[in-house]
Amino acid sequence: MKMDTAATLARLTELRAHDAPTHGGRLLSYVYDSGHPELDELAAAAIRAMQPVNGLDPTAFSSVAVIERELLDFAREVFHAGPDVAGTATSGGTESCLLAVKTARDSWRANGGTERPRLVAPTTMHAAFRKAAALFDLDLDLVPVDVTTGRVDAGVMAERFSPDVALAVVSAPCYPFAALDPVAEVAEAAQLAGVDLHVDACIGGFALAFWPPSDAAAPGGAWDFAVPGVTSLSADLHKYGYAPKGISVLLQRGFDRQRHQWFATSSWPGYPVVNATLLGSKSAGPLAAAWAIASVLGVGGFRQLTASMAATTARLSAAVGAIDGLSVVGAPAGPMLSLAADVTDPARQVDPHLWADAMRTHGFVVQGQPASTQPDGTVLPATAHLTITPVTAHVVDELAAAMAAAADTVRGRPHLDGTAVAAGLMGGADPAALAGLDADAAFAVLSGAGLLEPGALHAMAPVLALVEILPASVVERLLIELLASPLDRPGSGPTPGSGGVEAGQQAG
Repeated sequence: MKMDTAATLARLTELRAHDAPTHGGRLLSYVYDSGHPELDELAAAAIRAMQPVNGLDPTAFSSVAVIERELLDFAREVFHAGPDVAGTATSGGTESCLLAVKTARDSWRANGGTERPRLVAPTTMHAAFRKAAALFDLDLDLVPVDVTTGRVDAGVMAERFSPDVALAVVSAPCYPFAALDPVAEVAEAAQLAGVDLHVDACIGGFALAFWPPSDAAAPGGAWDFAVPGVTSLSADLHKYGYAPKGISVLLQRGFDRQRHQWFATSSWPGYPVVNATLLGSKSAGPLAAAWAIASVLGVGGFRQLTASMAATTARLSAAVGAIDGLSVVGAPAGPMLSLAADVTDPARQVDPHLWADAMRTHGFVVQGQPASTQPDGTVLPATAHLTITPVTAHVVDELAAAMAAAADTVRGRPHLDGTAVAAGLMGGADPAALAGLDADAAFAVLSGAGLLEPGALHAMAPVLALVEILPASVVERLLIELLASPLDRPGSGPTPGSGGVEAGQQAG
């Protein structure tokens, strides 16, 4: 593997050429481009300055403690947190959500909880909370949301509250539909029931906090620590804080309660270990980058960038409204749109998954989201998700034209039948027979279905159709194998950068 410096960097450049575009507004998920290259340069300089620092021990590296405190002070100001709110910088939204659940579980136990606790949340809660429930041994109690708005009903959530609930979760907004849950109403019910409430503002918090109040997508009420019953809140700075991955903040009301988040041990022969987060040793680079960007932008800079996004979001929402057969789901809050087929006239409808695939031919990468059956049997629609960032303003006219042209390409074509797709890709195999696959068998299914071929996942509509009809356990097992199999495993296709793999071969 040994290469000289020039060859190593050339190889890295070659590999990066096969990635989805991170700048320019053509990837409408995963990345949050401010459109200001000087902020990228600032972040890179801050990371370089902190490159050798270990964030594990702020007693050895006091700079870490200072910039974390100053960044958290900014977050407390933004989210209306009082002096009783303690905070931590984490490696991202997933870690913030994990720690919020871990804290609530341990606080619940400390206050007398003895049975297996429950976590109550809308079906639209982020998948990180499913991971948290699995890791920290909580039962998930998922509350169906309105299929037209994606918003949970506060009264229905309140009916689930009882002494075995360690935490309730609401979103501000949720990722699938950009719906802002009724935070104040749920918080009031949670307070009455003695239940902790977490507001997941990971994706949109640092946008909603600065959203123009006159805009139609502005939040209709308080959703942060201005609401008395909010116990904790997470918000990612590597999203609408425009910092590099990965940096998030977790704020918790009550110092004694927040201490349940921590881990400490002096019961081994080495140095005493005291961690506020799941990680021990960690880079201080993303923290420094987020701190630098927040310091330079300040409240005024964030408001300016957010105002640009609000105007772009309104422009794109209007563009969707002018497309026959496609519609915006609900009343999205902030800089995201979820698009579904207008099924009033099937002959004119635009299937969002086929539309998203067609958008690739116009140079834009849009994320499809499968239809989903809720616990009460209602079905959330298949959608396409658009994350809008400040840089989207630079391509908004081209994007709006591409959206209309892609719709014209697929209008009237029905949503793909997952059963038919499965029969075609799997040679008529019964999907139920795919349960309990080992690594070799799962790999064989993927290979036989052609999903390991170069560029196979550019057309995501067939894959999403399979997700919609296969048992979740089978889908999850196949997705693990898809991403876990080594690239040089027989049948897996050429290695990226060798000339045969196109951008976006692997899902998300």
